[in-house]
Order: sequence, then structure tokens, then C-alpha cells
Amino acid sequence: MPTADNIIDEAHRWLGTPYRHQASVCGVGADCLGLVRGVYRELYGQEVELPPPYARYGQRGDAELLYAAALRHLTPVNEIEPACVLLFRLRRRRPARHIAIYTGAGRMVHAMTGVGVCELDYHDRWQRYCIARFSFPQVSS
Repeated sequence: MPTADNIIDEAHRWLGTPYRHQASVCGVGADCLGLVRGVYRELYGQEVELPPPYARYGQRGDAELLYAAALRHLTPVNEIEPACVLLFRLRRRRPARHIAIYTGAGRMVHAMTGVGVCELDYHDRWQRYCIARFSFPQVSS
């Protein structure tokens, strides 16, 4: 059973991984979903779910596939806490298409096009776009 510290340490291990759409290999390439999948895989010893091919940005009318997958594998939480998975809707009337891991002290780890896996401030803009928070399964204190 992982702890919040285990999750954050694993997310930090991915820092500097180049951005690669649909990839999930630490040090080689990852997108935002690949980062969370890779952290899950390392902590639980298995792939959470292989996603179908997906576009970089949601189109109008797309289903909430990322949100639905999060509900299948993670536990919704009301309050943000270290090691939470954050889900973002970056465009109005479009599906949620970004995901990150909150590391505490107002910071989060995520993957960005052109930047790769990085840690940055979870500032007002990100807070406005965040539509849901989740915890990894069976996280111990």
C-alpha cells in the first residue's frame, strides 16, 4: 500500500522526462496521462488501463473519457492534499484533457508539450480549471 510520500517521490523521479504524446516511460517520454499511468504502474506493479488512441485536445462533443477512467481507478476526494491526482478542463464545453499530481505546498507535477514532465505552482489559473480531485487507491498515511 503506497503512502503519499511514495507517490510524490515517484512523480519527482519522472521530472525531466521529455513530452511524448501517448507515451508512458520514465526518462524516455510521457504526456500528462502517461505520467499518472507510469506512477500508478510503479506503485501497484500493473498497468492501470491501456487507453485507446486519443487526440491532444478535446473536440466539441467528445465524451469525458479521462474523467470516466479516473472514476474507474481512483477515489474522488473533496479536499486537495499531497499526492492527489488533479483533473483539468482547459476549454469551456470541452472534455477534461489534462491531469497532474499535486505534490503539496502549492505545487504539482505534470507533462507539458514542449517542456516535458515538470513541477510548477498550482496557481489561481490552474485552480480555476481543476474540475476534480482523486486519490490513488488504498493510500496509507
